[in-house]
Amino acid sequence: METVAVGSGNVVKVRAVEKAWVLKASARVEGFSVESGVSRQPVGVSEILRGALNRAREALRVSGYDYGVGVEAGLLPFPSSSGYIDVQVAVILGPGGRVSLGLSPGFELPRTWVGEILLGGKELEEVAIRSLGVDRIGEKIGVIGRLTMGAVTRTDLTYQAVVMALLPWINPEIYGPPARVEELERRIQSQVF
Repeated sequence: METVAVGSGNVVKVRAVEKAWVLKASARVEGFSVESGVSRQPVGVSEILRGALNRAREALRVSGYDYGVGVEAGLLPFPSSSGYIDVQVAVILGPGGRVSLGLSPGFELPRTWVGEILLGGKELEEVAIRSLGVDRIGEKIGVIGRLTMGAVTRTDLTYQAVVMALLPWINPEIYGPPARVEELERRIQSQVF
């Protein structure tokens, strides 16, 4: 049985990783509260990716498990009416320093929220709690769950991001070995995607 450390104490993320990992192997999945090393509200590919990688690395370090999984949500510039979409990035760090990535579907945020986040220095969850009136929304159905009336939840987005990151691990005959973490770090530093 594999051991999988999730770089978050949020039960939503841990459950989503448990659900996704079934595609690869039976596993004991446990969450660990670790720091992302990025701002509370990451913006842009580099920052979101760096946060997910830091969470995976720290979860692996504190646990000594086989795999570390980091999931980081953030805002990506996008030619939508608000100029941004919210996505989750999953990073799986495994044996031999191998790493893989996955993304969730993205959704557009209301313009007023983007303004409060970017200009007011607020976090999406903080703005959503005030606007939607749901305390601790990130530990429940998430912003997307409330906006879609439950049709798509935060668990769904996290699950989909982790499944996408699992593809090289569950299809090694097609993908070959996952990339080395040093290669990912180099790309993040140079912003070559």
